[in-house]
Amino acid sequence: MSLHHFTISTLSFCLLVNVAHANAEDDLQNLLELPFESLFNLEIVTASKLQEDINDTPSTVHVITRQHIRQRRYTSLVDLLEDLPGVDVHRNTRSTAYHNILLHGHLNNTKFLILQDGVRIEPSSGEQVPVAQNFPLYHLKQVEILYGPAAALYGADAFAGVINMITEDGKDLQGAEAHITYGTDNYAYFTARAGVELQEGLDLVVGTHLHSADMAPLNEFYPDDYPKVDAKTFDGRVKVPAEEREDYAGPISSHTIFAKLNLTEHFTLGFQQSFFRSLTSTGDKPSSSLYREDAQWNTEINTVYGRGRFELTDKLHSDTLWEYNTHEILPTSKYFNIYVEFEDDGYEYAKSRKHSLEQQFTYLFSDTQTLIAGVSYGHYYSLPNVPDLPNPFQVNVPLEQQTHYYPNTNDELPIVFFDTRYTNEALYLQWKAHWMDTFSTTLGVRYDNNSAYGSTWNPRLGFVYRVDTDTVVKMLYGESFRAPTATEGFGTFGTFTGEKNAQGEYISNFFRSPNFDLQPEKARSLELSLSHAFHSRLHAQFSAYYAEVDNVIATVDLEEPVQFIPGGFIKNSNRKDNVGTETHYGVDMSVNYQRSFGSGWVGNFWGSYSYIDGNVQDAGDAPALDLYYVSKHKFKLGSTFSYDKYFLTTQFYYIGKANTGRKDATQPGRLQQTPDYFLMHLHLGANDVLKNLSAYLDIYNALDNRYYGAGGSASTTLTQMPQQPRSVMFSLNYRF
Repeated sequence: MSLHHFTISTLSFCLLVNVAHANAEDDLQNLLELPFESLFNLEIVTASKLQEDINDTPSTVHVITRQHIRQRRYTSLVDLLEDLPGVDVHRNTRSTAYHNILLHGHLNNTKFLILQDGVRIEPSSGEQVPVAQNFPLYHLKQVEILYGPAAALYGADAFAGVINMITEDGKDLQGAEAHITYGTDNYAYFTARAGVELQEGLDLVVGTHLHSADMAPLNEFYPDDYPKVDAKTFDGRVKVPAEEREDYAGPISSHTIFAKLNLTEHFTLGFQQSFFRSLTSTGDKPSSSLYREDAQWNTEINTVYGRGRFELTDKLHSDTLWEYNTHEILPTSKYFNIYVEFEDDGYEYAKSRKHSLEQQFTYLFSDTQTLIAGVSYGHYYSLPNVPDLPNPFQVNVPLEQQTHYYPNTNDELPIVFFDTRYTNEALYLQWKAHWMDTFSTTLGVRYDNNSAYGSTWNPRLGFVYRVDTDTVVKMLYGESFRAPTATEGFGTFGTFTGEKNAQGEYISNFFRSPNFDLQPEKARSLELSLSHAFHSRLHAQFSAYYAEVDNVIATVDLEEPVQFIPGGFIKNSNRKDNVGTETHYGVDMSVNYQRSFGSGWVGNFWGSYSYIDGNVQDAGDAPALDLYYVSKHKFKLGSTFSYDKYFLTTQFYYIGKANTGRKDATQPGRLQQTPDYFLMHLHLGANDVLKNLSAYLDIYNALDNRYYGAGGSASTTLTQMPQQPRSVMFSLNYRF
């Protein structure tokens, strides 16, 4: 925990305490109280960008309330996602994304949007970032997870779904709260938040979180996966002999700062900063990477927004949103791996920013007919992940004045950087109609015109049919797209040998080449769902989905290498191109049940089963493969028993064999797989064990199983990534 981060946390907490309402009367138990039957008649905003009953949207939406977050002990977004149907999570398997997360089989977190109060808080450029403890949940009122295509309202990257984290207002909190956790492997987690209604219509809430952990020494728990071997270059030179090798290391840290000011009931200002640090050796074999603690991947995202909401007339409402978003891979990020010959010259950098303005009008034709119309304009800048640099990127120096040279070229070949500026204009319409009490339809379409890759149309059509008061049938067809990122289009990497050809050009055996003509990936999806309340305490949901994806971006080897570096000669190169197709289909079944056992005992039970199948074809003539990184069968079960101020929560996961990213050489057309596994988490809590003080004990992987996540496809990465052994956490929570 650095002095800088400790200072940020301390100052933020002091601010929280000073603005807190001194006589707050709400206690933790009041925050947890929510009638179970109301969970199936919740008001949501994510599915249609307007407030509606969850049963009135054709989309499948899961809502996680503050009660769930507290009692199930979710601390970050990845904890919550791991507990949901249809989600695959492979923890600490990827160097730049850390966790690998898939929603309905769509690979990695670039396929779904992450919003906070309807504002995107991940990179607006679509670049992949870690989704880990840098997306905490301590300050949320509820989380709405929308499955399926949502590009008709949200545009690019609302491909497989949308996650909207909805924060509390200051008047909801009216006080301050601090939470601290310590655990095994030097785990430390601190949150603080405070809210106050300064006067009617003037409302402030602020919060911060700080987290660090060393992670378990995996070489002790998985010695066969982490032997100490020679660190050799590709040409066989030993750079670090086995007897001098370091132990495994995997420390991580994160922090966030959050603030929301409601100036009136009509206008809101918000700010969110998130930072995450992990090691670039994450997921790598010992033979291909050094586990040095200064080999860091440091990601920072900042979002500022202003929102105005007005009722122009009884029927016409206006919503104006201004956003500014920045994303940086900080210049301290670097590799010590085989690609930089284990030398201290693998520095990285990337940056993107966005300015945007969106205007939405909602017109109420009647109690049963609503029209939404919106326009937006965004201006973007993106510098993708730069090639490996021998020195840190000079952040305050213009790109054309950077003084970096490709290694092994005697400072003769300046590194070629590509950046891009582009704009996006959009228009969207959605018409929602209740034709009768039992039947409603939703029809929407969005047009985006992007100066980088052209225009796209994305329609959405859905209906909701209430068979009776307890049974709802939904259907949704939609199209969506994922925009190519600058890193996919312009990100380059490779090395020079130090030798020259007869023309005096430096020779490279391989380089990734740019592709300035990448197009968006396009999906067409159909989903059917059925929900039924057997009675007020038992609710079940079934959904089936099918999706076809075209223009999938995949890596293609080039017959003729692209010579894009003046003074260099590249023997072999590849690039990203729109050559693949995918098919996804599956079912999710979930159930929620609550029962009172008398004498104050209450039990909550939830569970899901998910099945997914499909195939991916990386190019037209390539054999079709199973979907990467998915487990066809997933069972997730949980229960919470509460009595008075005490509760006990258990979670059980059975995750079937998962495909990795590597082809199985013994079975053409098949992927290597990880073994199936069983996992159990155990949580105990005592709310207000002393006045305003609550205590919790969390045991993750309580049975101390050894299990694996699906690893990467490269020869330098682990195909089966060892996962964390048992860990124990103890927490205290105090309300002021």
